[in-house]
Amino acid sequence: MPSDIVVKCSHTLKDKNLTIAFAESITAGKLISEFALIPNCGSILKGSIACYDRSVKETLMGVDPKIIDEFTAESAQVTERLAVGLKKLVPADVIVAVTGLASDGGSETPEKPVGTMFINGFIKDRPFSDVYKLDGNPPEIILQVVDKAAELVLQKLDEFGI
Repeated sequence: MPSDIVVKCSHTLKDKNLTIAFAESITAGKLISEFALIPNCGSILKGSIACYDRSVKETLMGVDPKIIDEFTAESAQVTERLAVGLKKLVPADVIVAVTGLASDGGSETPEKPVGTMFINGFIKDRPFSDVYKLDGNPPEIILQVVDKAAELVLQKLDEFGI
């Protein structure tokens, strides 16, 4: 069952006649699956690309391998490029890209611990981004980032006057 913030985001997008698409690394399809549980979501959902593996980030999403090598696959820089790549692939009013670390064994560092999540996107042509430090086990962290993405979209719709 989707959270209240996902329901609110979905209804707000529908009320404003806006569509949304996702580039999902860490969430691996969870973002769109949560939004898809809301009745009548077909009018807002354009689609999602699960770009978990580096090869998909590079070949489909157009992320330069040098950017991944320099900043890691879980970084603001890569997430920004995922949003740009998705914007080229899917015609949606709202673009959301997510990367991050939900468990040990990735690119975590003391500055970027497990639980660090990056969200980048666009509303129309206006970019937005944020970084979150979340606590919990991997499923809890992933559900939290879904909610953070919905909150961020709502916040930016308000800030941008859309």
